[in-house]
Amino acid sequence: MTIHFIGAGPGAPDLITVRGRDLIARCPVCLYAGSLVPKALLDHCPPEARIVDTAPMSLDEIVAECRRATDAGQDVARLHSGDLSVWSAMGEQLRRLDEEKIAYTITPGVPSFAAAAAALGQELTLPELAQTVVLTRTSGRASAMPPGEKLAAFAATGATLAIHLSIHVLDKVVADLMPHYGADCPVAVVYRATWPEERVIRGTLATIAAEVAKTPLERTALILVGKVLGARDFRNSALYDAAYQRRFRGRT
Repeated sequence: MTIHFIGAGPGAPDLITVRGRDLIARCPVCLYAGSLVPKALLDHCPPEARIVDTAPMSLDEIVAECRRATDAGQDVARLHSGDLSVWSAMGEQLRRLDEEKIAYTITPGVPSFAAAAAALGQELTLPELAQTVVLTRTSGRASAMPPGEKLAAFAATGATLAIHLSIHVLDKVVADLMPHYGADCPVAVVYRATWPEERVIRGTLATIAAEVAKTPLERTALILVGKVLGARDFRNSALYDAAYQRRFRGRT
């Protein structure tokens, strides 16, 4: 039997992948992170499925559910929000499943930073402004940042920053970034991207804290920082230049 880890996407139920939806539909057990995964996705579960909200559970309890299902000959749909490759706590679950010799698969999902960029109508990499996106966060109770991973170090590159799980320390984020990007650097805060309550707050490093203070947000807000945000005066890429010859264009 198999535990199917599925990235449920950023919030909107129809942003799950077709593969993820189909796996949910054929698994008699569904473990889902109830604090962030929309309950509408549970409509894809079989009618008699055992559905367990893992939000209040410990790692041991989650693994026990996986063992129980495996021993009963049942596949499990394990739903996490966003994509599983970052901040999903999947790694520690996979380690335990390896120890238990329980098989698993991984189905990626739409990540929150991509959903936030879509909400902004924004490409995060623009020619000669930024060609790198850094996904990062600040230290929290669940996980501290490694010593070398400082916001200031990432800011020194001039890359577009997608700062997760950090809205509660926005003042510190601003203080760390201001010397590198400048007070007029554009900032956008996207709260619960693709959810019905989605909210976008725009500003600069000089103004964003005051703007957010008008309508306080929870930890599900993403902070995006960089010159690309709202930029209109940038060079076109060569990709669609009429004079750019590439193997798929076939021009002489």
